[in-house]
Amino acid sequence: MQSLIVFASGAGSNAQAIIDYFKKNGKAKVALIVCNKPNAGVLEIAKREMIPFLLINRRTLGETMLLEQLKSYQPSLIILAGFLLKIPATLVHEFAGRIINIHPALLPAYGGQGMYGHHVHETVIMAKEQKSGITIHYVNELYDEGNTIVQAHCKVLENDTPDTLAARIHKLEHFYYPRAVEFLLGEG
Repeated sequence: MQSLIVFASGAGSNAQAIIDYFKKNGKAKVALIVCNKPNAGVLEIAKREMIPFLLINRRTLGETMLLEQLKSYQPSLIILAGFLLKIPATLVHEFAGRIINIHPALLPAYGGQGMYGHHVHETVIMAKEQKSGITIHYVNELYDEGNTIVQAHCKVLENDTPDTLAARIHKLEHFYYPRAVEFLLGEG
C-alpha cells in the first residue's frame, strides 16, 4: 500500500475526502498529517481517523529533522490540502515530482502569495469572471506556478457570493483531488 502525507492548515475537508476515498479502494493510505495551526480542524480528523500528525511552524518547516521524519514515511506523494505556508526548496528538491497542491481557481489566474480561500473567490467575482474552478498542480519553489496536472471548472453565477462559489468549488475539489492522487499513484 502506498503512503501519502497530507499537509493542511484548516478544517481539512480535502484531507477527509482523500482519507475516505482511499479507505474504500485500498490503494493508498494517509500515513501522516502535517499542520501548522494548533486549533485546525484537520487535527481533529487526524485524531478521529487515528492518523499520526505533526504540528509545525514556519521555522520548523525548513528544518532537517522534519525532512528526515517525512522521508521515514517513504511517501509516494505529499499532498497539500489547504496548506498556507510556502514549501521550502529543500523539501521541493527532496520530493521532486511528488508534491502536489490544489488551488481554488483556474491558474495561472488568481494564484500567488495571499491568494487562497475567500480571497480568491472574492477576486474572481469582483473581476466578473464567467467561470472559476480548481487547479491541481505540482509544487515548485514558487507559489502556484508548478506544472498543471488537471483543471476543472464551474460557472460563476450572477448572484454568487464568495460562500456560494466556494461551495461549488469545494464539490469540485472533493471529487477531483482524490482521483488525481489515484491517477498519479498509478503513474509511479
